[in-house]
Amino acid sequence: MPEIFIDNQRYTFDKPGKVLQFMLDQGLDLPFFCYHPSLSIPANCRQCMVKAGMPVYDRDKGIFETDEEGNRLIRYFPKLMTACNLDMSDGMVIHTHHSDELVKQAQADNLEFILINHPLDCPICDQAGECPLQILTYKYGPEGSRFEHKKVHKPKSIQLGPRVILDAERCINCTRCVRFTDEISKSHQLSIVSRGDKNYPLTAEGESFDDPYSLNTVDICPVGALTSADFRFKARVWEMNQTPGIDVSNGKGCNTYIWTRDNLVLRITPRFNEHVNDHWMPDKGREYYREFNENRVSGPKIKVGKEDQVGSSWNNAMLTFKETLEAASPENVLVIGSPYASLEDNFALKTFASHLGITEAFIVPHIIDGYGDGLLLVDDQAPNTQGAALLEFQKISASELKERILKMKPEAIVCLDDRLLDRESTLQEVFSSSFSIVFGSNMTKTSQQADVLIPVTCAAEHTASYVNSEGRIQRTVPAKETKYTHRRLNLEMSMSRLDHFGTRYDNWVNEDNKIDCIPAWEFLGKVTIENNPIVWESSKDMLEHLSASLPVFEGVSYPAMDSQKGIQLSIPKS
Repeated sequence: MPEIFIDNQRYTFDKPGKVLQFMLDQGLDLPFFCYHPSLSIPANCRQCMVKAGMPVYDRDKGIFETDEEGNRLIRYFPKLMTACNLDMSDGMVIHTHHSDELVKQAQADNLEFILINHPLDCPICDQAGECPLQILTYKYGPEGSRFEHKKVHKPKSIQLGPRVILDAERCINCTRCVRFTDEISKSHQLSIVSRGDKNYPLTAEGESFDDPYSLNTVDICPVGALTSADFRFKARVWEMNQTPGIDVSNGKGCNTYIWTRDNLVLRITPRFNEHVNDHWMPDKGREYYREFNENRVSGPKIKVGKEDQVGSSWNNAMLTFKETLEAASPENVLVIGSPYASLEDNFALKTFASHLGITEAFIVPHIIDGYGDGLLLVDDQAPNTQGAALLEFQKISASELKERILKMKPEAIVCLDDRLLDRESTLQEVFSSSFSIVFGSNMTKTSQQADVLIPVTCAAEHTASYVNSEGRIQRTVPAKETKYTHRRLNLEMSMSRLDHFGTRYDNWVNEDNKIDCIPAWEFLGKVTIENNPIVWESSKDMLEHLSASLPVFEGVSYPAMDSQKGIQLSIPKS
């Protein structure tokens, strides 16, 4: 097997590749700025320089030449090489700053050049705490600046587009943002303008950076040159909790990180998954953080007569729910699942309904034909349409649901967390003619119509699984606390520095940010109807039961999803 020697350590490799990426895969340390594994390699920052050489091979004798001590004789390249675009070869020898003083000095000198015109504004920069330039300067840079001349000034706070702001003075011309718009989103909206030490990325005159993936350039910027207009100056990275999640704004199911502080979601960023979204996510999914914070349903609500909804207790809501379903005949109860709700909640509703003698349950998919772009946006607007279908919910259109309601005239409608009336206004009239029970996470037209409104957790508040449009099942982890959960007691929940060392008496803590809600499956399990089968204590128990009862979910578990970055289900073609 081919071998390569890095800092006097032997490594083997089975396929061709670049030295820098191989080192990163091995967990080795080498500084860089312009390189990104999913973009082309310009080698323009020059920070990843290494000393490289090859053993001298005597072709006539068919052996490697050796020195007096019997070691292979190495012929090094005359100049230092950039590891990002250096191809590995069998027998290659690499020396980094760990084993060669020339490399160490070259990297420090290069970093000093990069810092010459860079403003020293880390205390007010949004990137502080997660900035590669800041980190590498502390690790490899000079302790002070020798540059005593006036720095070059460039435009500041340029609104490139609706979501991205540029501070040109911080730019180090790594060109990551330009390459992203050229190679990934293919919008070609950014280019480097001007020359020499005065250049920076910009759109064409009169054009706006409205790329639907524009915020990915903020993620990959190695300095604070590109920042999010929405997140700008809101929080420091060390103040927030970073929790793995799933983008529930679309059927693609991009892997994400949910960033919270004081139990509010402040931003959503992509999490690498080579099977789903690589390093990227659409801006639409990032803006969904508002749904986790705003217009939330907190505490059960019930309509008294024709009046507006009023706050109620959980016991009263459960009692009303129970009495309504017990009084109605099974054939006169309409059960509507949700492509937006988790697999566990849909499974609980379907199981609960079947034990009441209700044989049919429906979902109304939210599909916008032509919405997909072939990258990460798909026609399916809901995160779990596939999952609900695998649980044998019948797919029907809004018009078909309306006809069924008019014909059936149900005594009760039970609707899982969906926004049917918001996206299908024609259902408003027929819904109002029946007693409706809605499980809702946000205050929408659908939840406002409910006679009984049950507040349920959102994707940022529960452990649950979703099946994306390609049949891959993935799961969420709680990022926010509710009235009934605690970050210190849930081992899956991450803790920020403020959580570790703060107390509930600190002035940054606001208990009002904790929503009074529970998962839908938990509510259904607490309703004391005869023969109620829902006795699971956690969503993990539910998933284990589900994987044992339905062949398509065989072998599916939370640990398996974590280790495999989701599990591709074998879904039979219809």
